[in-house]
Amino acid sequence: MSSKQLKYEISESSIVVAAVEQISSDLGGEAVILNLKSGVYHGLNEAGARIWNLIQQPKFVKDIKQVLLEEYEVEPEVCMSDLLAMLDNLKDAGLIEVNNETAA
Repeated sequence: MSSKQLKYEISESSIVVAAVEQISSDLGGEAVILNLKSGVYHGLNEAGARIWNLIQQPKFVKDIKQVLLEEYEVEPEVCMSDLLAMLDNLKDAGLIEVNNETAA
């Protein structure tokens, strides 16, 4: 039995980008996103909305983390943990695409 998981894990070296089949709107610093496939709305707080804005173009997770560390008063470990949790939720909701490049 292989211990490899079928689910892609998101890491600092992953590239993430907002999925094409969604629309979003800024609501006074927060954001609401509609998944056009499922018809489900998702709300993001201020920090989540900032991340969402950053991933409108493909970004490495480590670059998103760096921006958040510069803009918010947060410990690096907490920042990374919260960022990965949010990206996992967005991926599970079909709102982002994840590309894990393999190091040669």
